[in-house]
Amino acid sequence: MYNFDEIIDRRGTDAVKVDRCKALFGTEDVLPLWVADMDFRTPDFVLETIRQRLDHPILGYSVPPVNFKASFVKWVREHHNWDITEAQTGFVPGIVPALSFAVQCFTDPGDEIIVQPPVYYPFFNVIRNNKRVVVTNPLKEENGQFVMDLVDFEAKITDRTRLFILCNPHNPGGKVWSAETLKKVDELCTRHNILVVSDEVHADMVHRGYTHVPYATVSESAANGSVTFMAPTKVFNMPGIVSSSYIIQDTELRNRFAHFLEAAEMNTGNLFAYLTTVACYEQGEAWRVAMLDYVMGNIRYIVDYLATHLPQIKPMIPEASFLIWLDCRELGMETDELHQFFALKAGLGLNKGSVFGEGGEYHLRMNVACPRSILEKAMAQLSTAIASR
Repeated sequence: MYNFDEIIDRRGTDAVKVDRCKALFGTEDVLPLWVADMDFRTPDFVLETIRQRLDHPILGYSVPPVNFKASFVKWVREHHNWDITEAQTGFVPGIVPALSFAVQCFTDPGDEIIVQPPVYYPFFNVIRNNKRVVVTNPLKEENGQFVMDLVDFEAKITDRTRLFILCNPHNPGGKVWSAETLKKVDELCTRHNILVVSDEVHADMVHRGYTHVPYATVSESAANGSVTFMAPTKVFNMPGIVSSSYIIQDTELRNRFAHFLEAAEMNTGNLFAYLTTVACYEQGEAWRVAMLDYVMGNIRYIVDYLATHLPQIKPMIPEASFLIWLDCRELGMETDELHQFFALKAGLGLNKGSVFGEGGEYHLRMNVACPRSILEKAMAQLSTAIASR
């Protein structure tokens, strides 16, 4: 029904994944397997929604459609077993801007904010750029998966610690945090009066056999002490249309954040953000399931290929999303050398692990949301490059 094997040329479309290759890798001649968007066609129900709206000749000021919040609330209830109300949600113009708004709204310059590297690198930016202090609670690796070091977490807390930014599910590791782990986080943060801001943009891309647990659902204290951000843009491959939502169940926190957005004039979206969001939540389930099945096939292909042909590269098998964290220590290269080797010798553009913070050294992040034939070419190029070292 859906052709995920289709090769789509993204050159000439101002795509970050293509147009920034020269600056990042020193060459345009790479397979771009880095930026976390998909090389699959954006779903037809998204494109058709835009086409239909363009049939009207005026693109004027717009209000959200009446079912904008309702479709999101229904999706969250059906997919994440979380009963929220429309009043507890609101529009935000993107997950990363929302993280920055939360930092500005709920903390003061000089306050400390905990993050868990290796982690999505904008977490560091929204803290430092707002003159707050990054406190790192590095993740540990056990049995091929990331785990939280909550002893270290508590040891890092001071009287200036105000906030914890949680990546749930985790990027770049693809870890789906369990209810048990999240309850322990809640106990710590409640005891020390730390607000949890949970980035759950990958929530709708959890693979079969795993279940996403929204942080706010693990206890009443978690519900009252957290801010959650979700979006359809990642899972339905439309990040160029900026549309995200917050969920804040505590009335005081919600009013405070809503007032912050209103004061900044950042509480409304454009009409395509509204319309495509509704289309995704009302029409997107079949495509989502098919896409995830294809992506899991790609993950299995990479994992099996590396185990058979390049065992010195150890992949962390993701429980969610389309990103694979590659441990390349056995190749014997420093991080910068490794990044350049993949780009200039193997022709592969991957994210450098060190940008994700402590624990990212000697690692690369690989995006496998692309046609299988691209990955087959990538592995062939990598094998040839390593064999000729």
